[in-house]
Amino acid sequence: MYRHLLVPIDDTDLSIETVSRAVEFARTLDARITFFHAQPDHAASLFCTAEAPGCIAPAEFTYVYENRTRELLAKAESAARAQGVPCDSGSSVNDSPYQAILAAARDAGCDLIFVASHCKSGSIGTMLGSQTLKVLMHSDIPVLVSAPSKSSLSAQAIAIIRDEHRSLAAVLHAWLYLIQTAEEHGHAPDNELMQSIMRYIQTFPATLHHPKENEYLFRKLRERTSEVNAELDELERQHQRDTQLIMELAVIVDKYAAGESSLDSLKNAVDQYAKFMWEHLGREEGVIIPAAQRHLTEADWNEIKNAFCGNHDPRFSGNTETEFKHLFSRIVNLTAPIAS
Repeated sequence: MYRHLLVPIDDTDLSIETVSRAVEFARTLDARITFFHAQPDHAASLFCTAEAPGCIAPAEFTYVYENRTRELLAKAESAARAQGVPCDSGSSVNDSPYQAILAAARDAGCDLIFVASHCKSGSIGTMLGSQTLKVLMHSDIPVLVSAPSKSSLSAQAIAIIRDEHRSLAAVLHAWLYLIQTAEEHGHAPDNELMQSIMRYIQTFPATLHHPKENEYLFRKLRERTSEVNAELDELERQHQRDTQLIMELAVIVDKYAAGESSLDSLKNAVDQYAKFMWEHLGREEGVIIPAAQRHLTEADWNEIKNAFCGNHDPRFSGNTETEFKHLFSRIVNLTAPIAS
């Protein structure tokens, strides 16, 4: 029985699906996971072509080729933690991603490589030249290839929703890590960074994500079935409760920054909020998304996908999606360094 999986990830929707499958597989085996991101040397991301480095601005270059790695791994780790699956992660820059994957599996002591095929067909012939096929050909460790689901609007919409859930979970894990590190070293956590975390929580999940769930996903599901109405009622109450909890948490953060509250009080407040949110996200992914997959139409999913795809909002200046992308990246990169 396999006890330790290496799961290579990239920045595609398929990778979001693969992480979910790998986590569920590991959970049933009571196994652990090492997530791994292999990045070619400033030329292409794992399994896909990226922009030429010279064609993007320096700030965007840093995000795409450095900070993005920590972001991808942080989201994957959050998916595993939500299911109680122990995990860690690593990355490397290598012009031959398949070799980096094999080396990472050996170094971590993994007994299975759980890898995605980015081919739309299951035929081995269509995989020629892919990193997946090279892993299969050269690995002395068993390899399990997770075939992609049939491309659909529902799969695309669900990938976006799950990705947003994992972003929030990763930020909360990063915040707890920040407080834990400060506690262990006997110094105060970075107040500016905590304010950035607070701003992310106030404006992204509470102002953008939850309202879209209520208006599109939940509303459409109510139109198609009544079987999960009680669950939807509770989740909508939790969305309202979340707004109140965020206001209370912001007060505690401000008090701590002013020296009017202890680190222990701050830690307890963040811990309680994180537990509340992880339980909430678990309900949505464990009950609501499966129900939506059973009952919603392609037209429903198209409307949901369009609503979630690109969180542009007139209440914020500039491109909100880009703004939060870089804020999220800053948070996870400053609080949780990558394992090498």
